[in-house]
Amino acid sequence: MSEDSVRRAFRKASPESCAQWQRNHLRRCWELLLYEPWILDIDSTIKPLYGRQEGAVVGFNPHKPGRPSHVFHTYLIANLRLIMDVEVQRGNQTAGKYARSVLFDLIESLPEGARPAFIRGDISFGSEGTMKEAEQKRVEYLFKLRQTKKVKRLIEVLFRDGQWIKAGRGWEGSESLLKLSGWSGHRRVIVLRRELKGRVLLAHKREDEQEDLAFLDTAEQIKRYEYVVLVTSLPDEIEVLVQHYRDRADAENAFDELKNQWGWGGFTTHDIHRCQVMARNTALIYNWWSLFARLAIPERHAEAITSRPLLLEAVGQQTRHGRQTRLMLTSTHGNHRQLRRILRRLTLFFTWLRSNAEQLTWVERWRQILSLALVKFLKGKLLRPPPIRLGFNP
Repeated sequence: MSEDSVRRAFRKASPESCAQWQRNHLRRCWELLLYEPWILDIDSTIKPLYGRQEGAVVGFNPHKPGRPSHVFHTYLIANLRLIMDVEVQRGNQTAGKYARSVLFDLIESLPEGARPAFIRGDISFGSEGTMKEAEQKRVEYLFKLRQTKKVKRLIEVLFRDGQWIKAGRGWEGSESLLKLSGWSGHRRVIVLRRELKGRVLLAHKREDEQEDLAFLDTAEQIKRYEYVVLVTSLPDEIEVLVQHYRDRADAENAFDELKNQWGWGGFTTHDIHRCQVMARNTALIYNWWSLFARLAIPERHAEAITSRPLLLEAVGQQTRHGRQTRLMLTSTHGNHRQLRRILRRLTLFFTWLRSNAEQLTWVERWRQILSLALVKFLKGKLLRPPPIRLGFNP
């Protein structure tokens, strides 16, 4: 459809009805997966705006400072790149507190056995409000912490007296308990450091707001470190926690794919309601394509820029003879041998699924599809059947 058709279609639609309709379809994609151990990633991205749109406010915009924008608060199943939900808000509402209500409403809507092992986010979510509510609702968390004065003081203490252990990839870690002035209690804090190599670039801002840059040369025996501070309620070892937070970077890959290959940041209109509708529609189609591409290429995540040309660009011819219908596909892709293997595997799977479809419920059929699509993560086993009856309709 054209952009104008989409704008007209949702102009008079109720925002509440659209949200419920879209969230139900998003939930169909991933609800069966939640009975395996999983992590919920929270992150936000900016969509710059040009013109007069509702919610176009100047806020945090690292790439285009001063440009009005919308912010997309996004909730993902970690490492699968599946979007659970996305909420479009005004450009000055980038802080984690604006995503808190939707985050915990989403978690509370899940059955007890389907809730995440823990939630994970960056500095924006390492605040008292988010951590306190997570503790009240018995949800484990792992966040990055701002380096305020008291945090820097803790770094100094651990630098002198801390016991540093290897945390992988050149990092060392030491832990302590910390209570900041705005916190309701002591929390476990992990301080990470990594030795800097080579010369260090120093920046000093003058009164005219211009920066003076200078390289610092020091003797070889002097060690220089960069620091990262994490706050968590998890009891795991430091090395495990560091790897968990390192894996969070994969959320940026999902944003890159959605914005640059699926046009997530390209749709604009005067009201924020239709921007919200299109953000969820794009996330839903992204989920569908990701799962289909994993059926075709189960050993890795195939981004749209490579998987769409491989799986979509073909000439088809349909013939009918003897009450049988045959579809002949002729691929124009250079890697046609890989495509032939993919289509043969998909044909065999869907032929088997269709032959057993009458005996299987909708949920069971979807469970078989997801088990094959995510065979790498499940290591060849079937997804666990849900312990409760799910409200899916064919």
